[in-house]
Amino acid sequence: MSEKKSVEIRVSVDVGYRRHSVAIGLPSGEVLEEFEIAHRPEGFAEFFSRIEKHQKVRDCEVAVAMEGFNGCARPLDAMVRRRGYRLYNINNLKLARFKEIFPGAAKSDRIDARKGLELFQLSDHLPMAKEVLQEVKGTPRENEVLKRLTRRRRRLVDERVRVISNLQTDMQAVCAGLLEITKNAGNQWFLNFLVSAPTLSQLARLRPATLRKIPAVGRKYAGLIEDWQKRAHFSEEVEWVGEMIQEDAKRCLELDEKIKALRAKIKEVAKDSKIAKTLLSIPGFGTICTAELAGEIGTIERFSKEGSLALYLGMSTLDNSSGKYQGSKQPKHVNTRAKAAMMVALDRHRKYVPESQRYYEKKRSEGKKHNQAIRALGRHLCRIIYKLLKEEREYEIRPEKGNTKTKVSARSLIKRQIRKPKISDVQDSGFLNSEVIDKELSLFHFRFERSPPFRVTGPVLASDPQEDPVGVQSPLTNGSVHHRVPPSCALVWGSRRGS
Repeated sequence: MSEKKSVEIRVSVDVGYRRHSVAIGLPSGEVLEEFEIAHRPEGFAEFFSRIEKHQKVRDCEVAVAMEGFNGCARPLDAMVRRRGYRLYNINNLKLARFKEIFPGAAKSDRIDARKGLELFQLSDHLPMAKEVLQEVKGTPRENEVLKRLTRRRRRLVDERVRVISNLQTDMQAVCAGLLEITKNAGNQWFLNFLVSAPTLSQLARLRPATLRKIPAVGRKYAGLIEDWQKRAHFSEEVEWVGEMIQEDAKRCLELDEKIKALRAKIKEVAKDSKIAKTLLSIPGFGTICTAELAGEIGTIERFSKEGSLALYLGMSTLDNSSGKYQGSKQPKHVNTRAKAAMMVALDRHRKYVPESQRYYEKKRSEGKKHNQAIRALGRHLCRIIYKLLKEEREYEIRPEKGNTKTKVSARSLIKRQIRKPKISDVQDSGFLNSEVIDKELSLFHFRFERSPPFRVTGPVLASDPQEDPVGVQSPLTNGSVHHRVPPSCALVWGSRRGS
């Protein structure tokens, strides 16, 4: 029986839009069966019946490898996991590089399915082949729900942006003066005003009493509309373009209602997500951004180290050096949705945490652009996020004076954004002077104790490069003056200490 258990049935699926090619084999390289299935319930039933037939004969486990690109593998991938089979995702980018090194004589769906079995066999001996096959870990149901809800919300938001852009273009050609009464054509009161009359030209003849009955239009906006009515002018295209403008306005109002409903639903589901609750404890991270990150990350068990998480979120680059040339390049293994959410959250985070703001200003003084400075800050914050998710604990800040055992939530402690430094406070070097630093540190002097091997035992002298293993000096240094930096600063910079 032990010999049978050591055998594993390996299944490779070449995913197509309507049909999938399947190859079933053994670790020895023997191909047991090859067939095609349709992307229908009948095809899925045939897929599992053939696997179970071989499984009963050999009494062993099953591993399935398939491509997950463009979502064509759904719902077969979820059905495979529910059956208890091990599921592997074939990384398309690494598979393309693998095929360049080990090219084949031809290409077809059947050959690609066999290639998956070859990857299974080579992964036991060749590290490069092992990287092509990535095991898919189980994801909590609430994170799967958040993933679908946040992606749906993002599509609606993008659609609203496109509709507003078209609406502004049409209005600029038909009634340019109407756009001047609002700074944003997507305002609720302005959209309600556009659809308050049967035709666009009749908006110029609405009475003041009628204007005040329009939702979200008060005395202020009614006065702006009345001023426009005195000088209203429409082009000849208003007869056929006006209807299009009103349809776009109605569509925007519908999208606003759907987005609002999705936001409420996302907020409710996020309460059950451990990842969302942990990320929400970080200052500056809002409900939508944390929900998007929780949905895209799924489970932290997918990542073997914090560098993998940073790469997935788009917060790190790949080394691209050769000879004397030292450089880097942007990775392609990035989740663009998670990266966008992370960039928005980081930009708000730096406005609530003084240490992060100073690090951002340091990078800007070095000549980095805004996005580069944000990504540099995000690279250090990924270390914190990875550690928090691994230990299932929330971000917290502890006051240095008084009772250090009392936990203080970061979001309850910092209730306002930090002020921007005045020009007179910044010296030619680009760093804040000592008076400003001492004043800020007296307001934000916290202690953050972490479990080994990440325990901050005392204040850090950021001007001493030996005290910063990461090699990143704090912008709090000013000449030869050493400033005591709160231990929370060491957490943001990514310093590592022993217990």
